[in-house]
Formats: sequence, structure tokens, C-alpha cells
Amino acid sequence: MFLAFGKIFTAENILYLAKGALLSLVIAALSLLIGLVIGVLGASGKRSKHIIPRAIANFYVEVIRGTPLLLQILIIFSVIPSIYTGFTGKVLRINVYLIGVIAMSINSGAYQTELIRSGINGVDRGQWEACETLGLSQWQMMKLVILPQAFKRIVPPVISEFITLIKDSSLISTIGAVELLKGAQVIGTKYYDVMSPYCLAAVFYLIMTLSISALGSYVEKRLAASD
Repeated sequence: MFLAFGKIFTAENILYLAKGALLSLVIAALSLLIGLVIGVLGASGKRSKHIIPRAIANFYVEVIRGTPLLLQILIIFSVIPSIYTGFTGKVLRINVYLIGVIAMSINSGAYQTELIRSGINGVDRGQWEACETLGLSQWQMMKLVILPQAFKRIVPPVISEFITLIKDSSLISTIGAVELLKGAQVIGTKYYDVMSPYCLAAVFYLIMTLSISALGSYVEKRLAASD
């Protein structure tokens, strides 16, 4: 244990892990943003007066939240290409990083659907009535009045979702993506010592998550001061 720490703790290996950490951060950020768009659509569907979009949104949220993210990654990685090959006879190869972003975005979208729906429901009823009095359309009401107030309420849980995505990005190492965790495994295999690079990877994860958490606390205080 830690026998090769002195050999592993080099500028080259630190830079290698730093690149993996940056990749994990980028994948998490993209997944958060795409998931936010999906969340808005999902929340709109769940609040719809029409049964079809409401049923689709409810089905999506229940299925995605009720199954593990790792399983979703593996389905996109192996099951979908197998189905494609079965129908077309051609091999479908999807970039592993793209698979990670797609799976994590879909997964995050389901959770953000509930966050956004909760935020919208938390907007004071008087705001809705005022918009109706002014004759605003449903789209204008949501875009100009309701969503800005709802997003202000959901900033803290969205920050927490971002932190979760950073940690969950390690799951794409199972399909060969060389992010932070996989980078630590590669170094560990090279030096026959997995504990040292794992500890270094843990430091990188802590730096990212604690920094995002501190940023979230700052933003939350700024929003509270503006009320």
C-alpha cells in the first residue's frame, strides 16, 4: 500500500489526472445544461392540461429515476448498437464520451424535471393571477415571470445536482472513457499500486466538489440578498 507513491507523485502523472478531472468537469457541466433543457420540457409536460404530454413526462421521470445510471449507460453503450445492428446489419459505434453525456443528461433531466416543477409550484399564486390580468399568453407568462422566479428557487438543488454529476461521471470509466477515475486506474496498473493514484483522484474530486459547493453557497447568499 502506497509503495509507489513517490514514483506516482510526479508532474507528468499529476497533469494526466488533472486532464481527467477537467474532462469529468466538462462532461458534468454539459450534462447539467442539457438536463436543464430536458427538465424544463419535462416540467412543462407534467404541468400540461393534456393527458398525452403529461403521461409521457411522468413515464420518463419514473423510469429514469427508478433505474441506475450505470444501467442506462450500458444500455446506450451495448443494447442500442445491438438493436441497430439487428435491424440494419451495420455496426454502430458511438463515442464513449458522447454516450456518457447522453446518459447523464437524460438521467439528470429526470431529476431536474422535479426540481423545476417544484420551483414553478412554489411561485406565489398572485404572480399567476397578475399575469392573467395583464393578458399575457402562457408562453409569455412562463418566460418572463414564472421561470425566472422558479430558477431563483432551484439554484441550490441544481448546484447539488452538478456535484452529483461530477461524481457520477466516474461511471463512464466502465465503458472505457478515460476520465479521472479511469486515469487513476491506468496509473495504478502501470506502477502496480492502485491506492496512491486513487487517493490523488480523491483529492481532485474533493477540490472540484468543494469548489462548486462554495460557489453555490456564494450564489445562494447573493440571491437571498437580492430578495
